[in-house]
Amino acid sequence: MISGSWGRNILAWKDLKKEQKMFPLKDAEMGASTFFASALPHDVCGSNGLPLTPNSIKILGRFQILKTIFHPRLCQYVDITRGKHDINVLRMQLSNLLIIKAEKNEDIVLLNEDTSRLRERLVVAAEHCEKSLEDLLRDGKPVSCSRILCIAFEVLQGLQYMNKYGMVHRALSPHNILLDRKGHVKLAKFGLYHMTAHGVDVDFPIGYPSYLAPEVIAQGIVKPSDHTQCEKPLPSGPKSDVWSIGIILFELCVGRKLFQTLEIDQRLKQILTLGCVDDIVTVLAEEHGCLDVIKALPENVMSLLKKCLTFQPSKRPTPDELLCDSIFSEVSSFYEPFHKAASLFSSSLRCANLTLPEDISQLCKDEDCDYLAERSIEEVYHLWCLAGGDLEKELVNKEIIRSKPPICTLPNFLLEDGESFGQGRDRSSLLDDTTVTLSLYQLRNRLKDVGGEAFYPLLEDDQSNLPHSNSNNELSAAANLPLIIRERDTEYQLNRIILFDRLLKAYPYKKNQIWKEARVDIPPLLRGLTWAALLGVEGAIQARYDAVDKDTPIPTDRQIEVDIPRCHQYDELLSSPEGHAKFRRVLKAWVVSHPDLVYWQGLDSLCAPFLYLNFNSEALAYACMSAFIPKYLYNFFLKDNSHVIQEYLTVFSQMIAFHDPELSNHLNEIGFIPDLYAIPWFLTMFTHVFPLHKIFHLWDTLLLGNSSFPFCIGVAILQQLRDRLLANGFNECILLFSDLPEIDIERCVRESINLFCWTPKSATYRQYAQPPKQANESNGTRGSMSCFSAEYQDTPKSDLSRDPIKLDDLKAEVSPRISAEDLIDLCELTGPSHFKTPTKKAKSSKPKLLVVDIRNSEDFNRGHISGSINISFGLAFATEGQLVQCPATATLQSFKGRVVVIVGHVVKNTAAFAAHLVKNKYPRVCILDGGINKIKPTGLLTVPSPQI
Repeated sequence: MISGSWGRNILAWKDLKKEQKMFPLKDAEMGASTFFASALPHDVCGSNGLPLTPNSIKILGRFQILKTIFHPRLCQYVDITRGKHDINVLRMQLSNLLIIKAEKNEDIVLLNEDTSRLRERLVVAAEHCEKSLEDLLRDGKPVSCSRILCIAFEVLQGLQYMNKYGMVHRALSPHNILLDRKGHVKLAKFGLYHMTAHGVDVDFPIGYPSYLAPEVIAQGIVKPSDHTQCEKPLPSGPKSDVWSIGIILFELCVGRKLFQTLEIDQRLKQILTLGCVDDIVTVLAEEHGCLDVIKALPENVMSLLKKCLTFQPSKRPTPDELLCDSIFSEVSSFYEPFHKAASLFSSSLRCANLTLPEDISQLCKDEDCDYLAERSIEEVYHLWCLAGGDLEKELVNKEIIRSKPPICTLPNFLLEDGESFGQGRDRSSLLDDTTVTLSLYQLRNRLKDVGGEAFYPLLEDDQSNLPHSNSNNELSAAANLPLIIRERDTEYQLNRIILFDRLLKAYPYKKNQIWKEARVDIPPLLRGLTWAALLGVEGAIQARYDAVDKDTPIPTDRQIEVDIPRCHQYDELLSSPEGHAKFRRVLKAWVVSHPDLVYWQGLDSLCAPFLYLNFNSEALAYACMSAFIPKYLYNFFLKDNSHVIQEYLTVFSQMIAFHDPELSNHLNEIGFIPDLYAIPWFLTMFTHVFPLHKIFHLWDTLLLGNSSFPFCIGVAILQQLRDRLLANGFNECILLFSDLPEIDIERCVRESINLFCWTPKSATYRQYAQPPKQANESNGTRGSMSCFSAEYQDTPKSDLSRDPIKLDDLKAEVSPRISAEDLIDLCELTGPSHFKTPTKKAKSSKPKLLVVDIRNSEDFNRGHISGSINISFGLAFATEGQLVQCPATATLQSFKGRVVVIVGHVVKNTAAFAAHLVKNKYPRVCILDGGINKIKPTGLLTVPSPQI
């Protein structure tokens, strides 16, 4: 029996999913189909001098918008992949080219124009149903008039919704109008015409001859394969689909297909000749011997057929007009209007109509509930892939994709004139109309031991008695595995996806819990939304984005156009024309909406991760970028940003000295300063130097830290290259960074967190950092995040805080400064929470800090910080620079590796003393900002007892 609270939780969540129109898998299935994009000549460049973008990439970019179109009458698109070009298939295709040349008596020399004929396969995954209108026609019996009206109404509903997105089906046919298990219509392959740019990017016509509208046939549907067409045919409009519906409905009325005895060219001519008759419906009925059946139809069905089969497009109604017609007055009342759900980032209340029934007993009795079927199709497909699903493999298994070893494709005997004998060539189809159902058996088998509770986790307000992560206890072992393994573990990802999905649905109410769970890891499927939540994106982001003028030319347009084709173009999405257009709009929106800032090269790289993760939501990509830059790159994009950059690089240099003095000494000696290599790192937050898959893992952690965390990432990168840097001089280091070696990102993240935890929060203070947030901007969340992500600038200012200093003075100091308040907290040994780790230790733990007072002994004895040691500046170092041996320096030596704070009267002396320690390879050395005078007013100085 399911517990009451969990049962209510399931029902509420099902109701919320229904309210938000997430369209769970339910009884539907997933299917895969394939086609080839047309080839482009490899020796032709575009107007920008770059090679032409392959048509398969163009199709892939246009496809993405189809994944956002949800409607009960449309099969949901899930994914598209480009074919894997293994060497055997490539060899086979090249062998076929050789044979073709031999048949044509051409010289057997492979040129660019030959290899360009190797078309690229595309495989599309989408929602699928086994039944279609084809099954009704196969019975050979007329369909009832009431059923015909319902089918027509549902098809028109799907077309009407498509038309709102500016899309036309153009490939309507009985086998593309599917029927779910309740008999309702779902239109399949509705995006083929859109994704292929109205058929331009493929070598086959879009549509089926018997169902093509006359105006489509009249302007020509088959384009030449040699790409010499001067004029492209005008794109089809919504009325073309209405004609197709008319033919299909006519076939359902009579229980048979039309034009089946005619060849394709005769069919097309027959349709065109219908323009010469007054009553097309009657003529078609007479030609196919079914006039009696047609005459027996009720008036409303007859009227529907005549309106759909109106020859002149100008007189033919659109789907929208037909739905409002009185023909459907009896049918329309059975259907509720479809309303698009409110998005996660909108001003609308997402659960406004959520209701909970009083009695949940019926739900609790459902012990055999298929919980996986309640998840969205997108989630199920993602898990299917993790469980070993492969689209191409499924098509190969069903012999939709056939490939043979090259030697097996050669004819047995070939004459000089090209005539061949023996086995025939293996020819690939340009379009295969078969849809292969994807089996979920392997996925269900992997998840057979996952209980129902995992699909509906309870989200408690009080998390004090729960583990840090809400993932099931059984997954605790998996949580300790490397991230790359966790991201490929089906059971683990199921639990993480469900948990994050629920938390995000409750955003911003569950913002703190999202932050806590993100510290464990972020499921790749929900990374885009999770990043937005971590950045605090809220409100009606689409309205704000739409309000920005992205069309008026501005001076930076030219630079943006130059930068985009060079930005992460190895990625298929970002290299597509659709990706370029989105890049252009998002970057331009940011530039226009920030008039006080300017476009610097590198901003495109910074935009890339957000655009990739939110490819179908430019507004969210723009909102994330607009929230990211002020936090981590405040004023980096000023027209004159030299003071900001120089301060940032100086602090970074001090961080290198703080964490790795030996490396710092070597780099300073050879003159290899951060200005020579680190500007692209920080200006783009490492997106210019790392590929996207590494940036995702790096930024998963970066977004949890404050604006000083990038310093630790930079140091961690240097430490991975440490041995090579120490072994080389200036020229070798320049060459090393011109082509950065492979960096282990998981190790980099792990080490940067450790460096961050050892860095006092005021050590990375920058006077040009983002100013403190107002109280109402923090939303009361800092209490749970302060140990890791709170900004030092946001803490209330006091007399003990760090004071800004001149940039020249900052550059003169090797070691960083820390504030008096930091020192006081650390000396009290209140636990490592001040080092930004999540748990506190007992006060008896070994101290991590030593205060070295470099004043003379008289001043030291008048008052000093408790626990500090006295090493007078003038007597501390020998002429060679090494420390003079004494009890105090022995204590200092024993604290090597822990934080050492230098305190004195004179700033120059403390900075020089710290520099000497760095020269002696002492790590984690810093100096007290303001010296001992900052501590005197606090009354915390102690005076030693007089010797008796």
